[in-house]
Amino acid sequence: MLLSYRNLTVSFGGPKLLDNAGLTIDKRERICLLGRNGEGKSTLLRILNSEIEQDRGEIEAIPGLRIGKLDQEVPAALEGTVFEIVAQGLGEAAQTIAQYHHLLHELGEHPDDESIGEQLDEIQHQLDQTDGWALEHKVENILQRVELEGDQEFSSLSGGNKRRALLARALIKQPHILLLDEPTNHLDIPGIRWLEEFLRKADIALLFVSHDRAFIQRVANKILDLDRGQLTRWECDYDTYLTRKAELLAGEAKQQAVFDKKLAEEEVWIRKGIQARRTRNEGRVRSLKKMREERAERRNIQGKTKLDLSDAQLSGRKVITVDDISYKWDQVPLIENFSTTIWRGDKIGIVGLNGSGKTTLLNLLLNKLEPNSGSVTHGTKLEVAYFDQHRDQLDNKLSVAENVHPAGEMVNINGKPRHILSYLQDFLFTPQTSRSPITKLSGGERARLLLAKLFVQPANVLVLDEPTNDLDIETVELLEERLLEYTGTLLLVSHDRSFLDNVVTSTIALEGDGVIEEYAGGCEEWLQKQEANKAAAKKPKVTTAAAVTASPEPAQRKLSNKEREALKTLPAKIEKLEAEHAALAELMATPEYYQDPASQLADDAKRLEKLELDILEAYEQLEVLSE
Repeated sequence: MLLSYRNLTVSFGGPKLLDNAGLTIDKRERICLLGRNGEGKSTLLRILNSEIEQDRGEIEAIPGLRIGKLDQEVPAALEGTVFEIVAQGLGEAAQTIAQYHHLLHELGEHPDDESIGEQLDEIQHQLDQTDGWALEHKVENILQRVELEGDQEFSSLSGGNKRRALLARALIKQPHILLLDEPTNHLDIPGIRWLEEFLRKADIALLFVSHDRAFIQRVANKILDLDRGQLTRWECDYDTYLTRKAELLAGEAKQQAVFDKKLAEEEVWIRKGIQARRTRNEGRVRSLKKMREERAERRNIQGKTKLDLSDAQLSGRKVITVDDISYKWDQVPLIENFSTTIWRGDKIGIVGLNGSGKTTLLNLLLNKLEPNSGSVTHGTKLEVAYFDQHRDQLDNKLSVAENVHPAGEMVNINGKPRHILSYLQDFLFTPQTSRSPITKLSGGERARLLLAKLFVQPANVLVLDEPTNDLDIETVELLEERLLEYTGTLLLVSHDRSFLDNVVTSTIALEGDGVIEEYAGGCEEWLQKQEANKAAAKKPKVTTAAAVTASPEPAQRKLSNKEREALKTLPAKIEKLEAEHAALAELMATPEYYQDPASQLADDAKRLEKLELDILEAYEQLEVLSE
């Protein structure tokens, strides 16, 4: 056991987000925390990371427990190289090594500046006197694991690579538990696949929040369900959890129906009149009072969002004709010689790496951008509704209701008038919230609000750019259902593989360098091609002597007797070092170790770090000698 909470209670003035809840995290568990928007998932992660305090609860943890956290959003003010950002995770101990790398970076840009060289010499001397070089090894090692270059400016990275750097910063202090809040947000699909494999191999405990069902199924081996203040642990994968949770809720509904029927009968009995009251059983009266209290304390499941798309007139049969378009951004080709025809009723998915031009392609298809060459022609009677991934269509100066319908109190849904507050209740906004400014809304609530704004307007072409970010799983699944029923044309940019596979009829993939390919169905065929290309790139190229005259390879240096002996003995040495490291690390993770007065904490910590360095050096030596 790494961490355990009992009687965990949290309330911010309303219903308790956590009501005497229990939580245990063990070594190497990968736990997905599930729950509806607003249930308190992010609050629980913040409590575990000591960002806020619970109202009540007892905690038990191993001595020296280390917790790392990766938040949903990338901080806007982070500056420096990737190395410097990652080194921040080591705290004050890494300031000197970060300064050393900063000066190296400066010297590369100003090689003739003698003052930089003098500062560098001084920093090198400080590092020689301390364990600074060991810290540098740590940073370099973690950068290799997340496949990033330390000298890159953090601000120049894509959104996905910024999250990799922040993941490395969280991992550098070697946490026992890693907390992840919506880790797949703003990652492209290959980036999500990389993260899945990385986390599955990581030798740490994970607790993460996600709405990406494919990611949950591949990563989680336990489920923690937060429902009406209670945490329930499920010792199974995500698909099995779905089946068992549905059975539990069905049983709960039956029990409540029996209880409510009994309560109704008792209420009739107590009101029968004076004669019945004279002869009534006082024990039965007390039982009725208890039933009333129990019913009053019951917390019902939060209502489901109701999504109804407003019907529009039929568009022409041919919706968009794309004829040999090309488009460059800053002289970089995003799209070259692309042609296609989109017909009424098509549901098109658009996928590609971050920065490949997915949103640009959308804007070209909608005639919001002019191609450098070629043409985009629209069919007749198009009525377009657009969901913007950045939520720029929402006005922070307006209330929730005014954002959806600023013209008055009545909206028209499929030809029927409805009050705006009633309509917004379908999207789980109370009348009080509907009249409030949108600045108080969470990310998930803003996504639901944009859907409410979108669906109030009649449309026969629906354009959705990353609509599932911040939505809970139930709302994502309901959106799927409505899109499958939708008879108009759909253009969908998404990184949610399950969502794409369940909804779209074909996929347009931006492959890079202006190349665009089309695939039938969802994104699976494109992903298989990506994996095949990646595997092929790793294989050495073989050329025949007839086709190419091979350049002579440099003669390989013969190993000395000492080197040959080292090559023979290194595997056994590495095995011995790793066994010692594992045994010492396991010993230091036990409570008994810290309770034993004979334990040499400082010496053992130094020994553990020395073993890590020895193992790394042995692997490097083995690689060099093998080559």
